[in-house]
Amino acid sequence: MAVDTAAVRADPRPTDKPPRMLGHRAAPYVFASAAAIYLLLFTATPLLNGVWLSLTDAKLLDPTGGEFVGGENYSTLLADGRFYETLLVTVFYTVGTVVGALTIGTFAAVALNNKFRGRAFARAILTFPWAAPTVAVSLIFVWIFNNDNGILNRLTESLGLGRHAWLTDPDWALASVTAVSVWKVFPFVMLVVLAALQTVPQELYESARVDGADAATVFRRIVLPFLVPTLRVVALLMTIWSLRRFEIIWLLTQGGPVDATNTVVIDVYREAFINSDLGLSAATGAVGLVLSGLATVVYFLVERRAKREEARA
Repeated sequence: MAVDTAAVRADPRPTDKPPRMLGHRAAPYVFASAAAIYLLLFTATPLLNGVWLSLTDAKLLDPTGGEFVGGENYSTLLADGRFYETLLVTVFYTVGTVVGALTIGTFAAVALNNKFRGRAFARAILTFPWAAPTVAVSLIFVWIFNNDNGILNRLTESLGLGRHAWLTDPDWALASVTAVSVWKVFPFVMLVVLAALQTVPQELYESARVDGADAATVFRRIVLPFLVPTLRVVALLMTIWSLRRFEIIWLLTQGGPVDATNTVVIDVYREAFINSDLGLSAATGAVGLVLSGLATVVYFLVERRAKREEARA
């Protein structure tokens, strides 16, 4: 029986794929492999080294000469009441910074989303804190909070509220450092939310005006539902950044007074470079990594729940 070769050529098998299609299918794996290599070399490797270091008694003068001690560093941390106070301060600082930055940044974005004379100048001014160097910001606020000649004490004294040791009084130090952190990071939230506001259809605003809705109702019923997904992502970023923020706290108070502003990341630095205990410092850092992981897990659980509710609606 003769085989019609022309028909075979005209009707290729379904399994035959053009080379270009195979290349397109392989492209995502190429990019993913590059990202995986980057994460392995610059993220996973240092983290694993840090975990190993937390299981040794390594010292600053001889980082590679430590002996394996197992979970001794973690036992020391868990038996230290001061460490739990540090965790509590870290939580208060993180929550205060995230809530403050989200609140101020969101309302600033909503205000700037409206057209008014001088809006471009207002945007530039409100973006300045995010662009300013952290060292310069810290030095400026040290001057503002100065007990004797600080502007803030002059203001409170003129208002009859007296003077306060904003950075040296344990009752005020954490609130002061948190306020500086909020001032530094809220422009990032403002810019992200401002971009998200561009996705709100103008037809919804016009319908609300026709119905006679006030500004608060428009924000609650129209704007906020569009912003919630963006705010969730920004809240996660703010939480992780706050958990590992070092420079502002160190430059303002160095974790004091009386450990009132001593967060986990400050403890990591103090144990490593002041007490020269790299093993205990690495164990403290591992606990901070767990906190960041928990924040990420909470975010994904909230995100999954939100998507399920959207699917049901």
